[in-house]
Amino acid sequence: MDGNITPLPASASDPDGFAHAVIAWQAQHGRRDLPWQNPATSYRVWVSEIMLQQTQVATVVPYFQRFMARFPTLAALAGAELDDVLQLWTGLGYYARARHLHQAARRIDIDHGGRFPTTIDRLLELPGIGRSTAGAILSLALGQRHPILDGNVKRVLARYHAVPGWPGRAKVQHRLWTLAEHHTPRQQNAAYNQGMMDLGASLCIRVRPRCELCPLAGGCAARRLARQNQFPEPRPAKVKPVRQTRMLLLQQAGRVLLVRRPPAGVWGGLWCPPQCDLEADYVALCRRQFGLRIGPARAWPMRRHTFSHFHLEIHPVYAPVQAEDPSIMDRPGHLWYNEHSSNRCGLAAPVRQLLQDLEEIRA
Repeated sequence: MDGNITPLPASASDPDGFAHAVIAWQAQHGRRDLPWQNPATSYRVWVSEIMLQQTQVATVVPYFQRFMARFPTLAALAGAELDDVLQLWTGLGYYARARHLHQAARRIDIDHGGRFPTTIDRLLELPGIGRSTAGAILSLALGQRHPILDGNVKRVLARYHAVPGWPGRAKVQHRLWTLAEHHTPRQQNAAYNQGMMDLGASLCIRVRPRCELCPLAGGCAARRLARQNQFPEPRPAKVKPVRQTRMLLLQQAGRVLLVRRPPAGVWGGLWCPPQCDLEADYVALCRRQFGLRIGPARAWPMRRHTFSHFHLEIHPVYAPVQAEDPSIMDRPGHLWYNEHSSNRCGLAAPVRQLLQDLEEIRA
């Protein structure tokens, strides 16, 4: 135990003691140099909170910095094209977050005169913003008293109170929200919420938590029971289904054909090579759908990409384009992509890797 930190001996019914211990620890050991903390405006905190959903801080930092360089203000984001936003999100995953961010910026611009909402009810009306995200924005940026419940906070509370069950279940979620509200102080709310997130990220980690350094160790029920690794309970095991698709890398004069994905669903709004079932006649599909006559095709090794709820096995096929019908290619949603051109478009990580591999082969 660090000599400057005293573990909390108080009972779970002492919310002030709990909060004071977290705030004192945060003042000495918490993170205060994250890019969205300097300055911690509503806009910057909002973008960071969306990026941090299901993504580690170390991964988010360079994305956030690039995003702010391109869209330093809410007005800049609201006035941008979706492709510009998705292009900067490439590789960060969960692309619905980027679409919702863009939609929300335009809603704020139209419905709120470009001024970021300052009440939780107004924030919850925006796409992509739930209760915890709204609370974090208002707390960290404006100092308002709101509880938060991201993954790190759930873990701290579940262990401290030995809350049984998987936090994804409604009953467990409700219990954790009740506890979050119980412990959230009326003063120094931003320091407390940041401290809870930092505790979960640095000490109360998933495996082998560093209880000897934790300011809450003295009152932690899971530690008292020596069952830290049993709280919170993991998501019930479920076998992910496997889906398969063929991706057609159709190349002409150093350019590759991409088509825009539908706005919702997997990779919504992003650009991908044309896809078809493994059994489909892709030579006929190229003629019928794209007006392209392709040369001899070559299959590449299968690649697997894992989503949160399924595995996708991608079977790439490379083929040169020998002739095209320009009238078909003039339709919206088609793009001849050149890695070295000024095209800005959102690409899923496995698509970007395929295009890079193709570029290396050409080189």
